[in-house]
Amino acid sequence: MRISEVAKSAGVGVETIRFYERKGLVKQPIRPADSGFRTYPPEVVSRIRFVREAQELGFSLREIEDLLSLKADPHTDCSSVRNRALKKRDEVNAKIKRLKALQRTLTTLIAACPGKGVTSYCSILDALEQGNNSGQKRKSTNSSER
Repeated sequence: MRISEVAKSAGVGVETIRFYERKGLVKQPIRPADSGFRTYPPEVVSRIRFVREAQELGFSLREIEDLLSLKADPHTDCSSVRNRALKKRDEVNAKIKRLKALQRTLTTLIAACPGKGVTSYCSILDALEQGNNSGQKRKSTNSSER
């Protein structure tokens, strides 16, 4: 398959495939001696789909590389993959908690804003300048959540 065919089959752009090649997630085929088009094996489509699905679940490219290594090793126990998924879920839950705190802070700031007048008296801008943003303070001072 040519790269455009792989891209169409996998539901991505050609540049996405090139990016994955640069990151080492997809192996770039050797250019033929006759300067023809590189051809990709059909299994590269499923590999690209795997990468995209893992990204949708929040896995980083480094984590995806690890998952691909586990997938390639026939001796890997499923618990290794499960543990990575559990860790990712915990990270997502922590992000949700931080986002909810940000949402509460924004709601409070918006409610305190009169919504009119000159910006020199804007309560939202004042709160940002004074650092009265409690959600952001928690995020920056609690590095153990990261």
